[in-house]
Amino acid sequence: MSVLLVSAGYDHTIRFWEALTGVCSRTIQHSDSQVNRLQITNDKKLLAAAGHLNVKLYDINTTNPNPVGSFEGHKGNVTSVSFQQDNRWMVTSSEDGTIKVWDVRSPSVPRNYKHNAPVNEVVIHPNQGELISCDRDGNIRIWDLGENQCTHQITPEEDVSLESLSIASDGSMLAAANDRGNCYIWEMPNHTDASNLKPVKTFSAHETYVTRVLLSSDVKHLATCSADQSARIWSVENGFQRECALEGHQRWVWDCAFSADSAYLVTASSDHYVRLWDLSTREIVRQYGGHHKGAICVALDDV
Repeated sequence: MSVLLVSAGYDHTIRFWEALTGVCSRTIQHSDSQVNRLQITNDKKLLAAAGHLNVKLYDINTTNPNPVGSFEGHKGNVTSVSFQQDNRWMVTSSEDGTIKVWDVRSPSVPRNYKHNAPVNEVVIHPNQGELISCDRDGNIRIWDLGENQCTHQITPEEDVSLESLSIASDGSMLAAANDRGNCYIWEMPNHTDASNLKPVKTFSAHETYVTRVLLSSDVKHLATCSADQSARIWSVENGFQRECALEGHQRWVWDCAFSADSAYLVTASSDHYVRLWDLSTREIVRQYGGHHKGAICVALDDV
């Protein structure tokens, strides 16, 4: 399959890039609003764009510029979107303080879970039966889809907004980061469920806001993006020692994505640029220019 690299942001456009040449091969106008987050389905057929109040699905394999699905119901910015592994349902989080679970084929009546604060991110546990979310009040919540309720809540720092979280692909670890630049790591000894979270590490990743935290698919690296205009890579195997700092963006770095082999990282920044970094040399391999305002989300599928 081909490499899919997509970015979007404040200029109301979604751009598909040829990863090796840096050429923009397709542009979709997302006229409703800015795009806050992008997600590609596991079968590489659909792209979800989370915007203000809704999520739109676009067909990746045609030139159709119009959405093939629209999921309406949130009352604030949609902050994240994730697909279940068979792409039958997806979950979204929003600044309206809710998480919604949507049937992709029937988007009209979502399942609804309430936080008491704006929700910044929700992820699906690899067991496909639990969700983990974080909010602006600093809470992490675990939701059991079978029991239809919140089963656990953790608050690493009271009243410090948790901006992002990431779960290991094998269910062994959870990472979260907050507005003070702190990163929290928990092990999940029972990989099949999230009920037993064991705190193993807290460290200062940046001096200011962490906007995104992401574990690589091989669970050997952790990436953090920040308002300090950098992204940093941390070694999971070496106790989260810093491997490198990726510096060169001129404004906030909002989002990132690892390549499948964890050798490269793509970043998106308010400086309008998306960049592809070689993590072994820490150098910029390619720069993708074309956004007229901040690039705040990126999606990469090179499997």
